[in-house]
Formats: sequence, C-alpha cells, structure tokens
Amino acid sequence: MARHVLAIDLGTSALKVALVSTAGEVVASEQESHEVTLLPGGGAEQDPRHWWDLIAKASSRLMSRGAVAAESVVAVACTAQWSGTVPVDADGQPIRDAIIWMDSRGAPYVRRITGGPVKVQGYGLDKLARWVRTTAGIPTHSGKDPIAHILWLKHCEPEVYRQAHLFLEPKDWLNAQLTGRAAATFDSITLHWVTDNRHGDRIRYDPALLRLAGIEQSQLPELVAATDILGALLPGPAATLGVPAGIPVVAGSPDVQSAAVGSGATRDYQAHLYVGTSSWLTCHVPFKKTDLLHNMASLPSPIPQRYFVANEQETAGAALTFLRDRVLFGGDPPASAYAEFDRMAGQAPPGSHGVIFTPWLHGERTPVEDRFVRGGFHNLSLSATRDDLVRAVFEGVALNARWLLGAVERFTSRRLEPIRFIGGGARSEVWCQIFADVLGRTIDQVADPVNANTRGAAILAAVALGELTFDQIPDQVAVVRSYPPDPALRELYDTLFAEFTGLYRRNRKAHARLNSGRANLPAH
Repeated sequence: MARHVLAIDLGTSALKVALVSTAGEVVASEQESHEVTLLPGGGAEQDPRHWWDLIAKASSRLMSRGAVAAESVVAVACTAQWSGTVPVDADGQPIRDAIIWMDSRGAPYVRRITGGPVKVQGYGLDKLARWVRTTAGIPTHSGKDPIAHILWLKHCEPEVYRQAHLFLEPKDWLNAQLTGRAAATFDSITLHWVTDNRHGDRIRYDPALLRLAGIEQSQLPELVAATDILGALLPGPAATLGVPAGIPVVAGSPDVQSAAVGSGATRDYQAHLYVGTSSWLTCHVPFKKTDLLHNMASLPSPIPQRYFVANEQETAGAALTFLRDRVLFGGDPPASAYAEFDRMAGQAPPGSHGVIFTPWLHGERTPVEDRFVRGGFHNLSLSATRDDLVRAVFEGVALNARWLLGAVERFTSRRLEPIRFIGGGARSEVWCQIFADVLGRTIDQVADPVNANTRGAAILAAVALGELTFDQIPDQVAVVRSYPPDPALRELYDTLFAEFTGLYRRNRKAHARLNSGRANLPAH
C-alpha cells in the first residue's frame, strides 16, 4: 500500500489540507478561505478557533472523497503563516485572537528595547552588535515580529500577558492541538530574536537576549528540530481529521521554509520565488550573514545545520485581491475574476502604456523596511484602460521582486538562475512570462505550485519517517515549463524599474507624514 501524509497549510487567506505521498506527490487537496481582521493602529488578527474549524471542514471533505484509504495515512505535518503569536492557557487554548505577521502595533516597544545613545540604522550600536552576532538579525522596527506582538500585549493588554501560559507561532499552536505538546522548531522560533543561532546543531534560547527583550523564557515553548516526531496524533483530533489515531505528528516548519522544500529548491544557491498573499525570493546558503540595510539575514533552515536567506514582501497576490474587490468588482466578484485578469494583462502591451503600480498596500519589509509606505497607480492618463491597470499590477509586483532579487544576489554574490516559481501566482502563464521579462531571469514553473507548501510539509515528514533524504528532494519536484526572458523587453523594463524605485525614494517622506499619525487623517 502507498503511504501518505496528511499535510495542513494554514495560509493568511486560505487553509489547505492535502494528501501527499511520501514520495512528494500531491494526490488530493481541499481548501477553505478566511479573512484577516484589520484594526486601527496597524492591527491584524485572526481567530485560531476558526482556523481549527476550517481544518476540520476541509479534512473531513478531503477524506470523504476516498482518494486514498484512511489507513494509508501514516503521519500528519503542518505548515503555517510565519511570524504570528497565539497566546494560550495551560490547556493550549487561545485566550484571545492570534496576532498575525501583518500586525505592526508593537513597533514603539521594539524601538524601546533596541535603541541606544549611539545608533546605526536606528538601532543602538551595542544592542545591534549583540543581537546580530547571536541571531544574525535583530527585532525589526516594523513591529511585525512575534517579539513585537508579545511586547504590545505586555504593555497594552497586561492581563492577557499575565494570563498567557505560552506564546506560540501559528504552526506550533496547530501541533499542540494535534498532540497536546507545545513546542517550537528551531526555524519557527527565529523571529522572536531570542535564540542563539550560531551553531545549527545546538540552537537554544539565549538568556542575555531574553533579558534585553524583557520577556520570560517560561512563556516560550521548548525547542525541537523540524524533522523531529513531536508526538502521536490524539484520538479527538484524529476523529476530526478522519485519519488513524496514534500516527506520528512531525514538528514541521513555517510557510517560507516549507515552500523552499516544496519547490524542490533545497541545494545551496538554488532560488525560488513565491507569490501568494505576500511574496518572497530566497535560497539556501552555506553561511550565516546579515544585511541590515535590506532587512535580510541567513536564518536556520528546517534542513539540519543549514541556513536560508530570509526576506518577505508584504503585498503580492493581495494586490490582485485588492484590485478585484476594491476597484473593479466590488463585494461580489465573479468566480472567473483571476482568469479574466490573465486575459486582460495579456491584452495590454508590456509596460502597460507607461502605467506603474507600486504594490506597497500594507507597508514593506524587504528590500526596504518601511511600515508607512503605501502603494498606488502612477502615470495615469485619460487614455489608460482597464487592461493597462491590471497588467500594471502584475508588473508592479514583479518590479518589486526585481528590487528584492538585486539585494539577494548581492547577499549571495551569485547570479540566481533559473528561479523556481510557486504559489497561486505561479498558476498564471502570463505572470510567469512577466516575471521572466522583468527579472531578466529564466522562470521555472513548478508543477502544482499552489500545493508547494503542503508538499514541503509532507516531504519533511517523509524525511522524518526515513522514506526520503534531503539530497533526493530536488529530483522529487517537477518543473512543467520554463519561461526565458525576452531580450527585446530588457530596455523597457530597465527603464520602468528605475522609475519604480525612484517613486519610493521621492515619496517615502510624504508617506511617513501621511501614515505615522502626525497627519490629521483617518486610520487605515
């Protein structure tokens, strides 16, 4: 009998559950959509109980299809949105909604713990040196790291802070529901910035950094490796999911790391691009390094004793969702909206008749860290068409990725090509070609790109079970088509890219004035 992993992928806007063979083949999957609650002052939250309800609904529907026999499921593995915080009681139950990676309310408290009389990039020199030396990074001034979430709770919801038995990442909360054991992995805990990451084989909490951060280690979970067996699946969750009780639950990794595994790009300097709600462009590297200027660092990978280049752009596919729901279709978009966007973008000429879209709709993390910057359409005229606007959004996200690619290639001292493409954006052949032309790099469209995260979670489980090795992963993930860049478009996109980055430089101070609270404008 073929053996399968039930893989759960908790994204920001969608929850996926998939049955994946231990060879990495996605056999069947189901999906549920969910929303983010945006709050004044930069808040962004979701209800963990709703996450669990969606998992139960999707898994029940998946197993009832009979694509595989329930007894062929030999493990469960989770992946989830990274950089979130679920405060839980002693029974592992949430005591408030989860604060997710988009939430920036903790920014003032991060600046307080990382400041000093002599500053570099806004950080106290002595604290910067200690943090970077130990972790490869430092709490970001955007306030979107879990350490910022915890500090915001400590100062703004002190009763919740006192009641919290533990603060868990979303992936680690799901695992606690499955096994009754609360633990973080070496990669999931990283953005708390309180672990010593200098030696990949012995990552641990650092007492000095905990003191600097002003949080208690007792409120943070134990640490394990991504390929550790966390425990046996409890009978209650097993019945909810429709799979056998007692099978192993693998510790797993957050979405950025599981996507790298699921893309097949696990060798050093083998790059992949992800476009979902947010976006990133990353690769594994054999060294620990920090680029403070571009808010990037090489952080622990789920692959033992390896590092990957960590970066993240806030708004990618979410820009298309914004275009669909807020600009073109309102509250009742057609089911075919994204297919229609592909058609419209394909009809507009490269360069969108000079219309440029900047996709900074929720601030930015990399290649610049700026929580106040905002997006928009530029160079509009009365002759601009809807097709131009749609293609400009596709191109704007790609231009932002080009900005990031330059920073990543300087970080690695390598030209990264080809680049594997995954996530919902990779389903669009039009977008694949736009990325190739804008980046000037061959884009490899990975098979079944939407399920890259669930595939990565399952592959990690297969490694944990001894059925795959890390060396075999690149050959387990197929590329369905390669898109070389069109050399005739190079000059056009060079020109647009120069204007794109110029729009940021020329407007960033205005965005700060408009969005930092100094202007008498409504919160948004």
